[in-house]
Amino acid sequence: MGLRERKKLRTYREISDAAIALFLEKGFDGVSVEQVAAAAEVSKPTLFRYFPTKEDLALHRFADHEDEHSRVVTGRPRGVSPLDALHGHFLDALQGRDPVTGLSDDPQVLAFHSLLYGTPRLVARLYAYMMRSEEALSEALGGERQVEARLAASQIVAVQRILAQENWRRMEAGEKADDVYPIAIAVADRAFAQLRDGLVAYA
Repeated sequence: MGLRERKKLRTYREISDAAIALFLEKGFDGVSVEQVAAAAEVSKPTLFRYFPTKEDLALHRFADHEDEHSRVVTGRPRGVSPLDALHGHFLDALQGRDPVTGLSDDPQVLAFHSLLYGTPRLVARLYAYMMRSEEALSEALGGERQVEARLAASQIVAVQRILAQENWRRMEAGEKADDVYPIAIAVADRAFAQLRDGLVAYA
């Protein structure tokens, strides 16, 4: 990555970090785009070049994962099935306490998830990201099975979303990530076993 790209990425993160800090302090609806621009020390037009909507300011970390499923499938080693690759990737993310899996008891992550799921506009935007994730995964699974690939992608993305929400529910209830980790692994294993039973072509 060149200097220009690194600077752009740094600005991108700084703007979003400033926005999320304000959203956590005042609530999503209590913060204006102008306030975010001022906190990030950028102009409003510059902010919109990086983030087309206010919702994108809060959800860029999910946007970064938008094509993750498809990348896992297309980059899997020879001889590894799509479902095995996705299963292994999810288990690795659980082990790393990736916030996208819901298995993180970091106070800032918990506060962010509370903000996200407590704000209908953000939930709606999150589902739009998931739809694009499904589309990218279906392309990766595609081949001659376009309809089957779309059905499979929607099921895979839905399963991982539900697993993440269940983990987050436990975190919100005060359980510790390290204590929940073996449970999360077992539940994920059962979920992917069900996917394999139903999606034989990708198992």
